[in-house]
Amino acid sequence: MLRVLLYLWPLPVTLLGMLAVLVARSSGGSVQRVAGVLEAAGGWPGRCLRHGFPFSGSVAAMTLGHVVLGVSREALVATRAHERAHVRQFERWGVLLLVLYPLAGLAAWLRGGHPYFDNVFEREARAAADAARHTGGRA
Repeated sequence: MLRVLLYLWPLPVTLLGMLAVLVARSSGGSVQRVAGVLEAAGGWPGRCLRHGFPFSGSVAAMTLGHVVLGVSREALVATRAHERAHVRQFERWGVLLLVLYPLAGLAAWLRGGHPYFDNVFEREARAAADAARHTGGRA
């Protein structure tokens, strides 16, 4: 039952991610499912990720609920631990993360930090990726 709730709570964001997966697939990208998460590499969303976003610039991957979009399959593998931390954040916060994430960036900026690199959600994801590197990917 808990697993079902972990998928339902972020479902609106996951559906948005699934739309991006359809766009990726129809524009030359690839799609795979890894450990309950849908991953899309390349295509138009990959080009958007390469182009970048305000505050973060170009990114290798991004998470929308239980969907991860990446610039390439290699990028998805390289960022898997980091992006799975974001999947867990969506499981914890659900659709609220769409508001909490930018607010955390604003809070970091108001404290004199960087809105992306000092964002508490990004720091948590980087810590998870660091832990996975130190444990051989088992974090």
